[in-house]
Amino acid sequence: MKKKNFILVIFALSIFLFVSFQTTDFQSDTKSISNITENPNILFANIPFQFKTQFENIISKMDFLKSEPKLLELFKIAYPNVTFVSQYDVKNKDWKIDISTNGKTATLYWADSKFLPLEELPNKDLYSAFLYDYPSEVPDPKNFTEEDIKHIREFTGPENRTESLGTSPFLYNLIYDVETRTKTEAHIKSHRFLGKRTNVHQFICEKLDLVQADIYEAAKTDSEVQSFLNKLDSADSYAWRSISDSGNRSFHSMGLALDVLPKGWGQKNLYWAWRRDIDKKNWMLLDLDRRWMPPKKVIEIFEKHGFIWGGKWIIWDNMHFEYRPEVILYNKLS
Repeated sequence: MKKKNFILVIFALSIFLFVSFQTTDFQSDTKSISNITENPNILFANIPFQFKTQFENIISKMDFLKSEPKLLELFKIAYPNVTFVSQYDVKNKDWKIDISTNGKTATLYWADSKFLPLEELPNKDLYSAFLYDYPSEVPDPKNFTEEDIKHIREFTGPENRTESLGTSPFLYNLIYDVETRTKTEAHIKSHRFLGKRTNVHQFICEKLDLVQADIYEAAKTDSEVQSFLNKLDSADSYAWRSISDSGNRSFHSMGLALDVLPKGWGQKNLYWAWRRDIDKKNWMLLDLDRRWMPPKKVIEIFEKHGFIWGGKWIIWDNMHFEYRPEVILYNKLS
């Protein structure tokens, strides 16, 4: 720490302690260093209003207070070509993150892993977190409680799905350069996957090649995987559209999701909303053996290379895979 900054820090702490000890609140509720580290705002809670701006600037530069969200590390690992530089914003009480990639830099706030611009922080609760629990096994409706069923019905109601803003687009807009349809389609490439021609974002072409190589290798000794390949009808990716029952942008509209459709799939169920059209009240209770599923080995291979499978969602989409390496990494922590 430079001498000038060191002097400022000592001065700030001295004034803080002097002012704080004049209050009965401080004496009855002493804050530990760990509390201060987690919430730097404690340091100037009792500072007179006219000095707060100066103290905020000083505190934001104090090295011992810099402890960025640990889960931000997952994004650094998931996207090694992207630079994440964080700094605590005392005024807005959140981590401000400068994100640089493709020759561009944008500032987003951590917002509990929602990555929002400053103007969207007031709407924080309407967005979904990037990091969430992705189960190791398919949730079995036989284990659902009445409370679970009620929650699913409420969650999938049209009014709730239209009110939610879903996963914020701001981080992916920067990483993949997909803010508009024109920008997105500049990155969409024709690619061959498992013998099928598809259009995907160029970023995941190499990832799909790795998935394909592992699936072909597994098919040599696994008859179920070979049967999956024999029955594969299509593997569609890019389509500029929103998520069903929602105004939120689909991962297909970024070319980051892939739907693998088998021949003759009509004999089983693929997608929750299609099942809901048949059984509006109890679609979520459909037995697992009545749903089409890719072989477990195929699912594991996709996950190995950073793709999640929609069949593990409560609102299941069994043909759907999307590139979400941060979610895979997050669920390896537990």
